[in-house]
Amino acid sequence: MGTIGSSYKSSAPGYLVRLWIGGCVALGIIAAVCFYFQLNLATTGFSLLIAIVLLSLLDSFVSSAIFSVVGASLLNVLFTPPIFSFRIQKLQDYFPLMAFFVTSLAITSLVRRSRRMEQTQRAQARLLDLTHDTVFVRDKDEVIAYWNHAAEVLYGWSKAEATGKLAHELLKTVFPAPREEIGQMLLQEGHWEGELVHTKRDGTQVTVASRWTLQHDENGAPLATLETNNDITQRKRAEELLRKSQAQYLAEAQKLSRTGSFGWNVATGEIFWSEQAFEIFEHDPASAPTLETVRRRVHPEDLPIFEQMLSQLSNTADDFDIQLRLLFPDGHIKYLHVVAHGAQGEADKRQFIGAVMDITAMRQTEAQLQQAQNDLARASRISALGELSASIAHEVGQPLAAIVTNGEACLRWLRRQPPNMEEIEGCVTQMTDEGNRAADIVHRVRMLMKGSPPARAAVEMNELVRESTALIRAEVARHEGSLVLLPAPVLPPVLADRVQLQQVLINIIINGMQSMSAVPGKREMVISTTTDPEGNVVVSVRDSGPGISEQNLPRLFDAFFTTRSTGMGMGLAICSSIIESHGGQIWAANNPDGGATFSFSLPAAMLPASVTVG
Repeated sequence: MGTIGSSYKSSAPGYLVRLWIGGCVALGIIAAVCFYFQLNLATTGFSLLIAIVLLSLLDSFVSSAIFSVVGASLLNVLFTPPIFSFRIQKLQDYFPLMAFFVTSLAITSLVRRSRRMEQTQRAQARLLDLTHDTVFVRDKDEVIAYWNHAAEVLYGWSKAEATGKLAHELLKTVFPAPREEIGQMLLQEGHWEGELVHTKRDGTQVTVASRWTLQHDENGAPLATLETNNDITQRKRAEELLRKSQAQYLAEAQKLSRTGSFGWNVATGEIFWSEQAFEIFEHDPASAPTLETVRRRVHPEDLPIFEQMLSQLSNTADDFDIQLRLLFPDGHIKYLHVVAHGAQGEADKRQFIGAVMDITAMRQTEAQLQQAQNDLARASRISALGELSASIAHEVGQPLAAIVTNGEACLRWLRRQPPNMEEIEGCVTQMTDEGNRAADIVHRVRMLMKGSPPARAAVEMNELVRESTALIRAEVARHEGSLVLLPAPVLPPVLADRVQLQQVLINIIINGMQSMSAVPGKREMVISTTTDPEGNVVVSVRDSGPGISEQNLPRLFDAFFTTRSTGMGMGLAICSSIIESHGGQIWAANNPDGGATFSFSLPAAMLPASVTVG
């Protein structure tokens, strides 16, 4: 019979013996009653068939066969001539008996099969009632034919109340697309998935993840639809809260970082701005932004950059990264950094998603930092000039003394009769040369002390080395040292601020002289110029001092690091900053034979042929 109970019973010999004996006795009683009341063969056979069908429900095919044989035998003995005998006189009497036997077996088999199917369906229904997902079946007219226990719990209607109702009317379903479109997709694909909104019996709404599967009959025609729903209401609420929370955090983060986001559809010109983007452009959020809105805000001097960017994006560019300024009606300016990337989409629907950052404060900070650096560099130059005051006084004193001497000689030649005009002319010429020399020295000192912004021009490094060493000749002599210049025969010019490079070179030379003053013997400093394999101009200052300790070598160019008790530790740090701002490098190393070498390199300038080098 297909059930656990029947399998157990059919395997028990005692149960089978009792079933067979009891069944045969029951069949005998039915046959005897029919014989007593003189019923015909057909009526008796029908009565016995009913009894056999009922008995077959209690066991398997074997019992049905036994009862069918016993029933046929009773019909033969009691109702087929000769009576009370198993013999059959007439041939035609065989047919009713065989028909009874075959019919009995067939009907009992069908009954058992039907019962097994019923039991299987009940078991499956019980399993569907155990699932937490709602399950119901709709026939081809959308009428509910099955409604599981989870559906009762979720929606509030019992099976009896839901069965026979139209599903979408009972649940007041809100579809994500037109019902006809979903039905057509179900017919074509055989299944459909999506999110639906259902209304429960108490009037509250639930959001479910719904899956539909279409069942067909043997001819392929739609028969019914199995719908399973999973309640995702809490998950959707959590996602919505998370989305709102993320949006709030994003808005706050954009506000703190002064960064707005935007979207731009190139084809339609439609622009989307975040709240912070409206703040940056100082645009009314109630008014939709347009490309013309942005164009009116762009600083006139930066409009060519903006238009070039638009031209590139309208063609093939996939991203952009630009910096430009905004000019507002009241005259104030904002600096922006705009980056964007092309979103995936069709070729004729190009879209960009990006960010716009207000970097005005950063630019102002950079300007303030640059000014502070210039002030610090100027203070460092003045400090260096203080140390060079004796050298400068000596350098200026020499041409002044020469002027006085030549002036006195000129007066003597004038007092002679007749005056020696040739000697007088020579004296005046020397006085003029010495005056120009003194003026040149004063000019160099003033340039070193000036606080104006850097002015870069083409600089010939050999000439700059000669100028710098001329300023500190007396300082070198005071330390009983000597300078050896090894200039390269040919050097390309560098694009740099002459005064700043002079400050770097003078600072390195003075440091070298101070370190050599503590070493007895020869105090020689070699200044050489050359080019490296990359074409950069390299200046090296080699001293014969005690060298640099290994622990101090990595920190030489750090701010406020010094090994002297009277130093501030800013000289080499400023030198490093100046060289790096020119796109170069500065480094130091100990010499194998003692002393140290400070070197810096600068990229060669790419100048037009008409530009002169000074």
